[in-house]
Amino acid sequence: MLSFTEENYLKVLFKLTQENPNEEAGTNELATNLGVKPATANDMLKKLKEKKLIDYEKYGKITLTNAGKKNAIKVIRKHRLWETFLYEKLDFSWDEVHEVAEQMEHIQSEKLLEQLDKFLGYPKFDPHGDPIPDTNGKMSTLKAMLLSEGVINKKYKLVGVCNHSSAFLQFLKKTGVTINNSIEVKEIQEFDKSMHVVINNKTQTILSNEVTQNLLVM
Repeated sequence: MLSFTEENYLKVLFKLTQENPNEEAGTNELATNLGVKPATANDMLKKLKEKKLIDYEKYGKITLTNAGKKNAIKVIRKHRLWETFLYEKLDFSWDEVHEVAEQMEHIQSEKLLEQLDKFLGYPKFDPHGDPIPDTNGKMSTLKAMLLSEGVINKKYKLVGVCNHSSAFLQFLKKTGVTINNSIEVKEIQEFDKSMHVVINNKTQTILSNEVTQNLLVM
């Protein structure tokens, strides 16, 4: 059985190497994402290598072995199912679910996980639009585009976000933007590419280019 810390390292490594293949998975990048010192990350990498969960040479690129990838996907599956449960069944807002799911993702009961998946109706995406791995580790692909690439007088559906920080999600919440909202682009400013949009056919607001570059729509 892996420790909480080992599971967290594998989860972050998977996100860096699999979900964001353009990013480098080196010691410094890993340490930054985990909020630890490079020396601390290096010590943990040695342990993960001894357990044959990663391939790694000091100061070199880090890759997950098949066993490491399997464990990482399992943690991500639990995390995203718990986020969905908290959001859909317990009325947590989408900026609150991550921190609680971080604690619950380390529960080891396989039966609980499968019953949770069944109870939720086998969801394919979590409240932020991220794919939930199925029992075989497969993830659905979301054919989405950035709202910043949208055009005037077209209506889109918000299906995900690129920025998962609490600050960003809280900003969207205050602006009245949440998952599955319809967003109609009414005007695009030539100067800064900010957008005048209508949310759910009623709320008008202006979204900066930085915001629209972090909204995934279909």
